[in-house]
Amino acid sequence: MLLQHRSSDEYRPLAWSRRDLWAVGKAVERAEAAGDSLFRQHQYAESRRGTATALRAIDEAWGGGYYAVDPQAETDPEAADAAFGGNELVIDVQTHYIASHRAAAPGVEGIMGFIRDVAPDRWQGLNPALHLDLGSYLRHIFLESETAAAVLTCTPGDDGHTILTNPEIAATRELIDRLAGTGRLINHSIVHPNAPEELDRLEELKEHNNPAGWKVYTIAGWGGQPGWRLDDEECGLPFLERSRELGVGIVCTHKGISALAPAGSPADIGPAAASFPDIDFLVYHSGYETPVGDEEEGPYDQQAPVGTDRLIKSLADAGISPGGNVYAELGSTWYVLSRRPREAAHVLGKLLNAVGEDNVVWGSDSIWYGSPQPLIDAFRAFQIPEELRQRHGYPELTPRIKEKILGLNAARVYGIDPDLTRSRVAADDLSWVKAAFDEYIDKQ
Repeated sequence: MLLQHRSSDEYRPLAWSRRDLWAVGKAVERAEAAGDSLFRQHQYAESRRGTATALRAIDEAWGGGYYAVDPQAETDPEAADAAFGGNELVIDVQTHYIASHRAAAPGVEGIMGFIRDVAPDRWQGLNPALHLDLGSYLRHIFLESETAAAVLTCTPGDDGHTILTNPEIAATRELIDRLAGTGRLINHSIVHPNAPEELDRLEELKEHNNPAGWKVYTIAGWGGQPGWRLDDEECGLPFLERSRELGVGIVCTHKGISALAPAGSPADIGPAAASFPDIDFLVYHSGYETPVGDEEEGPYDQQAPVGTDRLIKSLADAGISPGGNVYAELGSTWYVLSRRPREAAHVLGKLLNAVGEDNVVWGSDSIWYGSPQPLIDAFRAFQIPEELRQRHGYPELTPRIKEKILGLNAARVYGIDPDLTRSRVAADDLSWVKAAFDEYIDKQ
């Protein structure tokens, strides 16, 4: 999965670099040696042994020092489990699925186009009504990964174009709450502050859908408009003022992975956060932009900021210190970075310095990438090499910092009791998953 040529609904597959091709060749060679049939090779690739092989190949391609994985993990399932095992509380703040009855909605074709571009042979005949529905979501998130709690969110668009409406998002949370007990799923409500009369509907959205926070897309224009900013007087500031009045203290905003669209820049985060210190801003994708060719982010450059540097500069200019009210989210960003470990070291190091170890939060952007478990395992194994730490002042990715990023930071933001959630997950036999899916199907 880590070396597959995948994309999300927000960016096309990245072109292979020379290092990618070398790593893929090595991983395929080792996978072929592990089994004498395509089926067994597929099983191997989808297992933790396959993850170990991919990460070791990536590490070799980039000169070593990024992924600490026991060589025996490539062939020994027990060694692979030992290499990637952990007891962190995993809270994924960015997850998606497509409602089966919305599989033909206009907005879905764009998503499917991106996914089919990933690997035409593999995804030929992919049906969003069958393969990206709630059943797949429950399987990937709760059965195939260690995710203890997930935030269900959505792409932008009105009810005729979106993959999941706000009432459907809330209904999913209510369904899982009722069958699994509270705490396994959290919901956002998607808001379009630049849409006509949207601000007048915020109170109704909050009352009917009980969201933990708003999700907004400044890049999404309305009625032909080019987008908006969180700090503009016409749209953004009135939206934040109304949110404050309603007591909604979490605003999650898509920033980055925007093909460098002006409204996709995180330049407005710092001013907005400084003006509304009582609101927590979760910056989805952390302002990262997918690279072109062999381009990659390096050390922070305030003179010519690109990608996450734009977020860092915005915070510095606004006087937002580490540990403040801005959080950097890793959905899709970590997926891209996981196979570009030198860039990953710079991006994670810069973000940790800018927002602090308490303000980086885990997100996977699944189920666009299938199960998030390989991403979790890769993050557990990743380290910032000492040479880069010494040269650029990046912190070491200690087990405690990884524990915070994988779940404890999100638990604090969303008011989740870590101990209670751990105990519930430990006692959960997951029988509710089938019950939830059966009830969902009955209502289609």
